[in-house]
Amino acid sequence: MIDRSLAEDMPDGDVTTEAIVPAGRRGRAVLLAKQDGILAGLGVFARVFKTIDVKTAVHQNVRDGQAFSSGQILAVVTGRTDALLKAERTALNFVQRLSGIATTTREYVEAVAGAGARILDTRKTTPGLRDLEKYAVRKGGGVNHRRDLSSMVLIKDNHLAVAGSVRKAVAAARAAYGRRFRVEVEVTSLSQAAEAVAAGADWIMLDNMNPSLMRKAVRLIGGRAKVEASGNVSLKTVRRTAETGVDFISVGALTHSIRAIDLSLDIETEKKWSRP
Repeated sequence: MIDRSLAEDMPDGDVTTEAIVPAGRRGRAVLLAKQDGILAGLGVFARVFKTIDVKTAVHQNVRDGQAFSSGQILAVVTGRTDALLKAERTALNFVQRLSGIATTTREYVEAVAGAGARILDTRKTTPGLRDLEKYAVRKGGGVNHRRDLSSMVLIKDNHLAVAGSVRKAVAAARAAYGRRFRVEVEVTSLSQAAEAVAAGADWIMLDNMNPSLMRKAVRLIGGRAKVEASGNVSLKTVRRTAETGVDFISVGALTHSIRAIDLSLDIETEKKWSRP
């Protein structure tokens, strides 16, 4: 991912830096928080610099998963000035986006604290960045749902349209795989939820149900399957959803429409930072 990102940013070098920065000049850069947040991605941030120049040193003041405050220095990077400048934007792109995901996830986790429900991510990730984005969700205190289409069976509305019914879809999955994979079914009504339980689904997703209907579905399922709430979940509604008794709440917004955390990289020359 780093190699692809650097190639995208420097297809034929950094013409500005190569024209202006003297060879061998050394510098120091500080990663500065411009707002409060939860850190994620500092490891990949450091690796971007080391990809440009393996001798670059990165000192971390804050670890992934920890909270930070506006004005706090999160890391200090020292090395060749040209390497710092060439890596700057790519390194920031990673850590800003991943910290945005971790920060938003933590907000959702704190909103449901004590209610018994856990916050799940989805597959609505940036193409090519799924593993990093799901890592950021974990650092924010969330839980990863299936990583990919090969990880578990998740029977959704289009699958049901093809299969003909919840019962038939679950039976087909069991016939194909036995107990090799967990089977989850997306349902929109109490009758579908009852059918999923009777068919032996391991996990039932309540799609776009209101809180009253979700409570009824949780009572109907009665602990015979894990229950997930999904659809139009926001920070304003997530607590009310959690209080219905569901086990999990999936939130696509954790990764598909995240706002990056505002961080900056301020570079100093060796002459400046070596002064007493």
